[in-house]
Amino acid sequence: MSGPADAPIEIETGRDPSHAVIWLHGLGADGNDFVPLIEELDLPPTPLRFVFPNAPMQPVTINHGYVMRAWYDIAGSESGRREDESGVRASQAALEALIAREDARGIAPERVVLAGFSQGGAIALQTGLRHARRLAGIMGLSTYVPLAHTLQTERHPANLATPIFLAHGVEDDVISLHAARRSRDLLEGLGYPVQWHEYPMPHSVCVQEIGDIGAWLHRIVL
Repeated sequence: MSGPADAPIEIETGRDPSHAVIWLHGLGADGNDFVPLIEELDLPPTPLRFVFPNAPMQPVTINHGYVMRAWYDIAGSESGRREDESGVRASQAALEALIAREDARGIAPERVVLAGFSQGGAIALQTGLRHARRLAGIMGLSTYVPLAHTLQTERHPANLATPIFLAHGVEDDVISLHAARRSRDLLEGLGYPVQWHEYPMPHSVCVQEIGDIGAWLHRIVL
């Protein structure tokens, strides 16, 4: 683990990692949120660098303006929500900077996995689908595709064949299963290779999902 409080948390599973996983947390959490998952994953023998960034502190409208870590603002219910496009794009730029940082340290984008939960997963999808170089994979947990109306014109062909892992709980009362399936259908309709999973859980992560994530990482990292 390294860096000051707001710097990304970094954990390497071996010397001279050849791949990086940049994993974004959900609303109100921080970079520590998914650190414990590393020990639960059946990871490939390939040394990995896990990077867990912290979202900026900002007021969140749906939470009465309370200041918390958020990748973008959320206002209103899912059905009538106006998306915070500027916030989404600012976080996209921040994630692009982290990809460039890994490239500068010797891990090229084609060996970088973007991952995230909820809001973090939305930013992983927003960034990965538009990134100008091929990525190793994109993982979105309990999430959806943000700014879906811009995807067809903004997506980059470099990541048309990039493996995408999407997982959602059938009891999720934060981001509905319907919204998640709609995002899946959008991606599949555009030709993306989506691996889709549903689990009997709320807005969280379950043991079976952890096993599926590990298996997916094995396939794309080795």
